[in-house]
Amino acid sequence: MSEPMISPHHNGGPLSVPDAIEHTGIRRSVLEDLALKTIYVEGEVSVRVLADKMGLGFEVADDLFQRLRKRKLCDVAALDGLVPRITPNGLGAARAMELLAINQYVGPAPVSLETYVHRVREQSVAQVEVGAADVDRAFEQLILGPEIRKQLGIAILAARSIVLYGPAGTGKTAIAERIPDVYQGGVWIPYAVEHDSQIITVYDPTVHRRIKSAVPINNDRRWVLCERPRVTVGGELTIEMLDLQYNPSSGVYVAPLQMKANNGVLIVDDFGRQRIPPEALLNRWIVPLDRKIDFLTLRGGKKFEMPFDCLVVFSTNLDAAGVFSLDPDASALNDDAFLRRIPNKIRLDYVTSDEFQQIFRGVCAQFGVPFDATVAERFPAYLSTDLKQPLRPCYPRDIVQHVCWEAQFEKRAPVLDWEAITRACRTYFLSSGTVG
Repeated sequence: MSEPMISPHHNGGPLSVPDAIEHTGIRRSVLEDLALKTIYVEGEVSVRVLADKMGLGFEVADDLFQRLRKRKLCDVAALDGLVPRITPNGLGAARAMELLAINQYVGPAPVSLETYVHRVREQSVAQVEVGAADVDRAFEQLILGPEIRKQLGIAILAARSIVLYGPAGTGKTAIAERIPDVYQGGVWIPYAVEHDSQIITVYDPTVHRRIKSAVPINNDRRWVLCERPRVTVGGELTIEMLDLQYNPSSGVYVAPLQMKANNGVLIVDDFGRQRIPPEALLNRWIVPLDRKIDFLTLRGGKKFEMPFDCLVVFSTNLDAAGVFSLDPDASALNDDAFLRRIPNKIRLDYVTSDEFQQIFRGVCAQFGVPFDATVAERFPAYLSTDLKQPLRPCYPRDIVQHVCWEAQFEKRAPVLDWEAITRACRTYFLSSGTVG
């Protein structure tokens, strides 16, 4: 995927660098403590580098240094031109160790909870205009009928939860993973949020895709310009992952999945196969899915409100009547309230012979395997008649992969002939005809 051309001012306007402590939205004592820990960890640091480490302007960093110096916690070790180089003295080192024992966070200064909430609402997925061209662009590599594309587009525009259901191998995960590609434009993600003197880390490079476009030099560096988040979780999901994760070693909280997904998409893949039953998950989210707010809990039991501004996509290949059903009496959830909070239910089914051949052609192009139309025309009938298999969209990719693996093992170029196809099928399918 090409690098998106996105203005850093696309959503919510520019984030001007604070020019004074009172403009950061964070209490002075919190910033002073963070500055002292930073100086202690670095050993010796210039005011300019201190500003860079904390993501603050030079004026704010210099003000923090002057306050720490006035408290006799640091000294000037040398000068870089006219810029002081700072080092902690004995009293400062002792105080820094006390602070690090409470929490070990050292990095860009946090933003306040109030500032974060305001920014999330400005960047809401509900405010994004989505049209047919956006859907076509995002799903151009998938063979989807016009009705499915329209259903997806309407559901994404509505920014309400979606369930993709149907038999295994019908493309639910592939579609779910491409839903975030519908969105264009960047959003700002903070490195960390401060609330009640507690630090919650939010930016996660494993799930947030940073945009490498040039950011103005006077931008608030406590925020990272990213594509709209895409957070995917599968069978490993537990109820604990939906609340703040406190690390007793560092004294710092990690944001839960839905907070990392704010302003983006949260995909729950293989829904119904998690360690927690579907009822427990939806009970946890019954208010957030409806009111778009969540409640998180700090140690000690103190709760606070958090935006739940993400498009939740459930993907499941379990029998729809066993997880989701239009008939509440047939649903395992047995509660129409859950079904109302997941208003977009899109069934994905097996494909036609023509669609199967289109997918086959695309897969061959992707893998660099010469396409043989005669083999492609024969393949669907072989699957349905000889192997008693439905035409699942996943089969072309899976079988072509087997053909490629065989060729790689034999150190030759892959050839898509009928013998190669049948050999791959013998390996792929069980003797009973079920998928291996």
